[in-house]
Amino acid sequence: MKPQELIDTATATTGLSDFGDDALFGGDGWRTGLNVLTDSIEREANLHEMGEMVVQGELSQYLVNRLRIVDHHRKHPEIRERDITPPIVIMGQARTGTTMLFDLLAQDPDHRVPQTWEVDQPLPPPRTETYLTDPRIAEADATFALVDTVIPEFRAVHQLGAQLAQECVRITASHFVSAIFPTQYQVPTYLDWLLHTAQEQGHVAGAYTWHRRFLELLQSEAPGNRWLIKTPFHCWTLPELMTEYPQALLVQTHRDPAKVMASTTSLLATLRKLGTDDIDSPTLAEEFFEIILGGLERTAEARIDGTVPGDQVVDIWFSDMMDDPISAAKRVYARFGWDYTTEIERAMHNFLSTHVREGAGHPYTFEATGLSLSAVRDRTARYTDYFDVPEELT
Repeated sequence: MKPQELIDTATATTGLSDFGDDALFGGDGWRTGLNVLTDSIEREANLHEMGEMVVQGELSQYLVNRLRIVDHHRKHPEIRERDITPPIVIMGQARTGTTMLFDLLAQDPDHRVPQTWEVDQPLPPPRTETYLTDPRIAEADATFALVDTVIPEFRAVHQLGAQLAQECVRITASHFVSAIFPTQYQVPTYLDWLLHTAQEQGHVAGAYTWHRRFLELLQSEAPGNRWLIKTPFHCWTLPELMTEYPQALLVQTHRDPAKVMASTTSLLATLRKLGTDDIDSPTLAEEFFEIILGGLERTAEARIDGTVPGDQVVDIWFSDMMDDPISAAKRVYARFGWDYTTEIERAMHNFLSTHVREGAGHPYTFEATGLSLSAVRDRTARYTDYFDVPEELT
């Protein structure tokens, strides 16, 4: 898989050639990211036949989307005149209740969420009058049939749906600076580049610029009152997030890091079946040790050094989220002074009654990670002490 071949295919498909290498679209870090990613896939991913087809199609579509988004922005610069109202950012680590909270808050009509179908196919821009009936919704849902065929147990681990809220890593994927790739594929070289070199060279900051351009496009003909966004990777990149969105309102979810590692390792082992048969839980845990646990430590550091102002954040603990998700969501409203109505609560209750709770039917053990519990405790001591996170494993 050669990056130039992917680029040439996307150019031929769209008839476009401007990928937005200038600062307006986050610079040319996407080219470096694509180069590192494709090399890492070739050498390390060990894809099976279906995996090769999946990754080829995904990377090609990301490039096609990028070309079309840049072209639309060039033709319609006025879409950048409407600011991204300080977004609500859910930034807890994976498996800490973030998806449930994301979906609950998304039931509020004041909250504009990037839904899966529009993130996958952002052009033409979604329109308010056809937002619930756009044919791209059915197209996106149809693609999940492949996931159900290859990984029938995946829905027990994580919800799928065209009209469910989608994460920011799928948005920054078309800038090729995104944690979605190491999540889906075994690409440790790319992950190391993402965590270190990309950040040091400003490519992560460029990805947040691209993120803004993407949201500007989505809201151009289907605006909302407040953007609601989410991804665990924000834990790692809080300085860049707060630079791009200095007035962002943050919601951080907390859970025993040992349980986070155990559940995430199990999730990744399930997800990667779509691309490879080479799956080993201890290897996965070792691969993600730094991004997950180091990310938690960075959240404590960001509070201590003021990167995240205390009046712009609310903390939610996983146990509270699981015990009473509606009350946990109400805490966010109370913290930020938003109106909480009976209609909103009714919509949240309806969502809970029609969707499986996060993690239902998802067995996992810490022992499967092959990690040392004491090593996890040592690595996250400042985080657990600062946020008073209770231990679930002893």
